[in-house]
Amino acid sequence: MSAYKRRLAVLCGLLVLPTVFVPAASHAQTPPPRPNIVLILTDDQRWDGMAFMPAVQKSLIAKGTTFTNGFVVDPLCCPSRTSILTGQYSHTTGVYLNGGPHGGLGSFHGDGSTIATWLQAGGYQTALVGKYLNGYGPNNTYIPPGWTHWVAFDDVNGKYYDYQLNIDGTLVQYGEAPADYSTDVLGAQAVSFIQSVDPASPLFLYYAPFAPHMPATPPVRYQQSLSDIPKWRPPSYNEANVSDKPAYIQSQPRLDAAARREVDLFRKNQYRSLLAVNDNVRDIINALKATGRLNNTLIVYMSDNGYLWGEHRWADKVVPYDESIRVPFVIRYDGVQEPGTTDDHLVLNIDLAPTFAELAGVGAPGVEGVSLVPVFGGLSPPWRDDFLIEHLQGHVNTQEAVPSYCAVRTTTMSYVAYGTGEQELYDLAADPYQLTNLAGDPAHASEVASLKARDEQLCNPPPPGFTFPP
Repeated sequence: MSAYKRRLAVLCGLLVLPTVFVPAASHAQTPPPRPNIVLILTDDQRWDGMAFMPAVQKSLIAKGTTFTNGFVVDPLCCPSRTSILTGQYSHTTGVYLNGGPHGGLGSFHGDGSTIATWLQAGGYQTALVGKYLNGYGPNNTYIPPGWTHWVAFDDVNGKYYDYQLNIDGTLVQYGEAPADYSTDVLGAQAVSFIQSVDPASPLFLYYAPFAPHMPATPPVRYQQSLSDIPKWRPPSYNEANVSDKPAYIQSQPRLDAAARREVDLFRKNQYRSLLAVNDNVRDIINALKATGRLNNTLIVYMSDNGYLWGEHRWADKVVPYDESIRVPFVIRYDGVQEPGTTDDHLVLNIDLAPTFAELAGVGAPGVEGVSLVPVFGGLSPPWRDDFLIEHLQGHVNTQEAVPSYCAVRTTTMSYVAYGTGEQELYDLAADPYQLTNLAGDPAHASEVASLKARDEQLCNPPPPGFTFPP
């Protein structure tokens, strides 16, 4: 057994030592101390959006494991973040949207039991730096339970410049000077927290910048960067024939020249804004190293949802296509993983809370995800082969256009049932760009029936007002 797998096995309680007489002092290998935990959570970053982030490439991807099948279970900011905090689906948290009767902070009644409260009760120093949940603000001095240090955005003002932070109960206004650029301000706050915590105490840092969310404003130093990156034109881009797609996609006109230029510029600016996040990753890694923590820190890099850059004529999120539900998912935990590896297990945002709880040795009440600890070092535990995606039709922007749906994503198939009665089925092995909807093809009727039955089993209860197609 490799050193990596041996440490993992001890950590998980999986290693059974042979029954032989040994001196008492060496009777068993001592489990490593509880790790520090750092979650870096971007906003609206696609799973394939890390190409121009050298610190992420060098310090996380090359030193950890990239999960190539990392997904969220509701591809929208607030429900996804609530799932990360609790390890629960939207149908359990009650948060399906960013606002309204089934969305935002006002619909979340579980902030008394989150990964922050569990870890804090277990002796961790905890900090949230950046975006909390939609609906937090304006002028909000509320600090949810579980957080030792709190630096949260107001949900009303601009998030790159001209914004307000609640810093441990004190409201601080930032303006439009280059030094006020929020990603830099928040990065400095994250580093300061790492430096301030007693090395004898484990820490949990939830670092959540606004980038690369629309309007994806880059800092001054990166405004002209990456100007020559190729345009994004996959086979699904500005899809010519959407007659097999649901009505809300069919109603979208093809992107004209102006729309194509707008999407291309937005994509560049997303990458540019992520260059500042990349600087934060470098600084956080350096702070962990300088304080002697890096070799015992679990670092997770992911996003709350993905984003479409014109695929299927869509330039937003919320939809059940892979570009929307698939996210970056990189984990570095030195001494446990073989560095620079990839893993194709289906892993979800609801898996983070139970993972953190297991490593910290604390309970995780009510979680619906599963701990990722057994798969860190390449072990092969029994694992899911499908998962649920759910969405409630909303009240603003494209949330209003997309009907409520429940979907099942397997390793090879994607099935979607809409509240309108429409269905989609894609063979992802043969059709990774989801161009051909097979739901109406009699040759695939048995697959539709099987996946629909599984969908009904998983999506229980369904989103409010949703009924499955007959």
